[in-house]
Formats: sequence, C-alpha cells, structure tokens
Amino acid sequence: MYLILLTGVGLLGLALLAGFLPRWKQQQISAADTKQLAIQTVGVVSPQLVTPGSGLDLPAEIKPWQEASIYSRVNGYLKSWLVDIGAHVEKDQLLAEIDVPDLKQQLDQARSQATLAQKSLQQAKSTNEKWQQLFKQGVVSELDAENMATSQATNQANTEAFAANLRFLEQENAFQRVTAPFPGTITARNTNVGDLITANNTNMEMFHIQQVNPLRVYFRIPQPEAPTIAVGQAFNVQVGAQSAKTYQGMVISTAEAVAPDSRTMLVQLQVDNSKNEILPGSYAMVRVPQDVLAKVRTLPDNTLIFRGRDLQVAVVDAKGGVQLRAVKVGRDFGVQSEILS
Repeated sequence: MYLILLTGVGLLGLALLAGFLPRWKQQQISAADTKQLAIQTVGVVSPQLVTPGSGLDLPAEIKPWQEASIYSRVNGYLKSWLVDIGAHVEKDQLLAEIDVPDLKQQLDQARSQATLAQKSLQQAKSTNEKWQQLFKQGVVSELDAENMATSQATNQANTEAFAANLRFLEQENAFQRVTAPFPGTITARNTNVGDLITANNTNMEMFHIQQVNPLRVYFRIPQPEAPTIAVGQAFNVQVGAQSAKTYQGMVISTAEAVAPDSRTMLVQLQVDNSKNEILPGSYAMVRVPQDVLAKVRTLPDNTLIFRGRDLQVAVVDAKGGVQLRAVKVGRDFGVQSEILS
C-alpha cells in the first residue's frame, strides 16, 4: 500500500513538472523579448555623392539678339507710317515720316542768319584791310585800326555760331525720317497718321524692333555645376512642349559669378534662327547632359523629417547619440533628394 502511494506521488510530481517547465521557459523568452524591445533601434544610412543619371532640365528665357524702342527726336505730326507689326526691315529702312513745320521755320531763319553773318564778315574783312592800310599811312589812329580788327573778329565768331546752329537744325531736320537702326522685325507700332509727336518722350514709343537671328537664350545653372560650364560648350534647347523640336545652343558667355539670392550662375547661349522658327519670349528648357553635371549629395526621402517650416534629419554623433539637424533640400530625384546644406 505504501509503495502504491509513493508511486502515485511521483507520477503526480512528474506531471506537474512536465506542465510547469514549458510555461516557465515561455515566460523567460517573453521577458527577454520584452527587454530587447525596450531598447530603441534605428536604421542608419550615409549621404551619397552621385551624378544625376538623367541629366538636368533647366528653364530658359529666349530673347532677341538685339532690340530697340524707337522714339522721335523732333516735334511735329506723323505724316505717314510705312511698316506695320511683323514687317521685316533692313538697316536704315524708312519706317515713318514726321511733318515738322516749326523746325522748318527755324531752319529757314537759321539759313538767313547764316547768310547775313557771312555777308557781314566779308564786309568786315574788307573794311579792316582798308583801315589797316590807312593806319600804316598814318591817316587813322591805332585805336581805330584795332577797333576795325576787333569788329572783323566779332563777325567771324558770329558767322561760326550761326553756321553751327544751322548744322544742328539740319541734323534735327533729318530726324523727320524715322529709320530702322538694324535689320530686324517690327513687333509694335504705337502711332497713327496725324498723331502729335513729342521729341525725346520715352512714354511715346513709335515702333519696337527686334533682331531675331541669332537668338540669345539665358538660363541659370546651380552653383555645384557652375564651374563645369565653359564658353564653347553646346547644349540642347527645347522650345515649347516636351514633344517640341530641339535646337543646339552654344555658350557664348557666363556671368562668372553666383547670385547670392538663388545660388545660381547666369549662362548665355547663342541659337541659330535663320529659319525664323523660334519666337523671342517663348518658353524653353535647356538640357544639361550628365557628363557636365557635378556630383551631388543625396539622402533617401524617408530620412527627411517634416517639422513646421524646416526639414530635419536625425544624425548619429560619435557617442552614438541622435541629434536633429535642419537641412536645405535641392532637387528631388524621386526616392532621393539633393541635400544642399
């Protein structure tokens, strides 16, 4: 009987031990997992220096090779205009004529004054020569002879002054013919026959002319790529939509300075427009190829922390601590962004 009881107690102990050990082991595993999860872990990436694989498209501005606003140099009334918007003109081609009645009257008066001054000078010369001869003969005094010489010099000065005034008015009279300063296209006409024309009035533009072949294309290159731009390099210029035609432009000059507000450098291209296919003022894109671009520092987009107005990243210091630092982001390459600072 005692042996049976002892056997039963042993079996019961074994059963309890078999049920307790797995649960105790599971509790130990859970405690270890809980302790491990209490330790914060983060994934760490390093900034990479890469070259944008698809090049760089930059907005550009198309301007004429040269352009000018044409104003009047004389007062009067518009007599006629000979060209309208869209007209292709040559250098010195007549654009309009101005009726200048007041100037013509001043010109007639100046001619008469110049003729009278010339006659007076001739008479003064003749009289002075006679008085100088009489002075040598002792007939007149030295004072009278000097007065005659002074009279001749005065008439000489008056003659030169009237001649200069006549030349000035003749030059002004030539401005009644409004001509083109260079070959180009008339893009604006702001006057009609009979309009009152005021000289040197910058608020009264008569015509606007543009020379459209070749064209100037301006774009701004970011500071990291600025040192790689040199005169003579060729870039593709795309005018209009993505499917639009591209034209080759050559670098003819750079600003050789970075603008402090945008951290970009202005670049000027020359583009041939002999077929008159490109319109000044059109929207364009300049394609900067990959081999011209400098390497940029990038970080994955999921490392950027948006807090208020500033973008931040978490930086691991030498002691293993994490600090938040503000960053300035440049171009977005899809899953990565350029870090400027």
